Amino acid sequence: MLRLPLAAALALAATAATAASGAAPAMTTVELKNNAGEVIGKATLTEAPKGVLMRVETKSLAPGWHGLHFHEKADCSKSDFTSAGGHTMHHAGDRVHGLLNPKANETGDLPNLHVGADGVGVTEVFSGLTTLAALKDADGSAVLIHANADDHLAQPIGGAGARVACGEIK
Repeated sequence: MLRLPLAAALALAATAATAASGAAPAMTTVELKNNAGEVIGKATLTEAPKGVLMRVETKSLAPGWHGLHFHEKADCSKSDFTSAGGHTMHHAGDRVHGLLNPKANETGDLPNLHVGADGVGVTEVFSGLTTLAALKDADGSAVLIHANADDHLAQPIGGAGARVACGEIK
């Protein structure tokens, strides 16, 4: 019996639903830039019936696992990317981080990105916590890649460390 990871199964279901309706899903592609302002990849976000499907393709990153999050502003103007603000949270309340935290409520939480020994990272992730429309609100949002893995529990960012790449979602 063939078993698909949950994200892949949801992505396939979203694609099938869109195909059945005959309409092309809303989509946007953003450049991912490092702290020196160099383009190191792209993120393609596609609206799905119950969330957002995102494909991330990167190069020139340190090998290993990296935190991946949606941040609250489409602003990558500062070299440390703090101008992008904190993780998105499209509702009121205190921020609680972590896909493994039972009290989590941040819509910016995403699975980690793995980068190979050659510095290349490619992944496709699905988030049912937000929508493309919410990410493209009045001040937009950003895709951030962090230096370290997100443990999906620790506050405020799961120990993911410095922000090493940023892409503006407008």
